[in-house]
Amino acid sequence: IEEDISGTIKAFSAFTKAESKQESHPILGGVIEGELYDSTGVEAIGKLPSKLELYAKIAGSIKAVPTKVARVIKAPNSKLARAIKLAGETKE
Repeated sequence: IEEDISGTIKAFSAFTKAESKQESHPILGGVIEGELYDSTGVEAIGKLPSKLELYAKIAGSIKAVPTKVARVIKAPNSKLARAIKLAGETKE
């Protein structure tokens, strides 16, 4: 629970929704790391991505960077090769 506050809030909200207990079991507020939050603040925290989702996004971003760099480096060479091939075909 301490590791993933957002996930805990999402799980509680999903449970109360599934059991039709939203009106009888609302989140009125909370204290996270000594900071007091009202129900709106807790709902906002619940909408944040979980730690696992953030890890996945970071890993995907890190994995995508070398691929994008390779495409950028490869693009001018392929354009040059196409231009040379076109120039050779037009002379023939």
